[in-house]
Amino acid sequence: MSYQIAIDGPAGAGKSTIAKIVAKKKGFIYVDTGAMYRAMALHMIKNNIDGNDSEKVAKECDNANVTLKYIDGEQVVLLNDENVNAFLRTEEVGNMASITAKNPTLRKKVTDLQIELANTNDVVMDGRDIGTCVLPNAQVKVYLTASSEVRAKRRYDELMAKGESADIKKIEEDIILRDHQDMTREISPLKQADDAVLVDSSNMTIEEVADKIISLCE
Repeated sequence: MSYQIAIDGPAGAGKSTIAKIVAKKKGFIYVDTGAMYRAMALHMIKNNIDGNDSEKVAKECDNANVTLKYIDGEQVVLLNDENVNAFLRTEEVGNMASITAKNPTLRKKVTDLQIELANTNDVVMDGRDIGTCVLPNAQVKVYLTASSEVRAKRRYDELMAKGESADIKKIEEDIILRDHQDMTREISPLKQADDAVLVDSSNMTIEEVADKIISLCE
């Protein structure tokens, strides 16, 4: 049986960064579920689909093929055979993903791929509903969070490092809005699984968080 580590939490909590480190240290495959949803959102944006039009989103899912590959140890997200890694972390795509992730048809398509990967590999998987819906039997479940202020500052620093202009107040407002959307959506809302360990990374270093999660595997 495969070994599964599920990391859930709100936007900007550092899930992807931590999950990659844990996966590398454990020799597991890292599955960035958020990137899958962002790839689907990017497809909708490219095709001018209104994210709130559930019928059109569901129909357009048939035209979007999202797959993961590892090239030189790096996870590459392919959207219809195109490497879209460089386009997935914009605010526009993130906000669209928060909306379209509520669509039942889209969720089923992405979830089926996630389950297939986890059942055939030792994985570290992060997202919004991994421990509650996708991998309910995962050996280790973590709910990783941080204050909205801390998460906004992290995102602000990330954008500034790339030479992009940013408004930290607007970033925090978007984070709070996305939290609300993720936690109140009808299908697979963001919440802490009953058997998940709560880890607040607000005052922890990346290595401290990764070591904490790895200790839960022992």
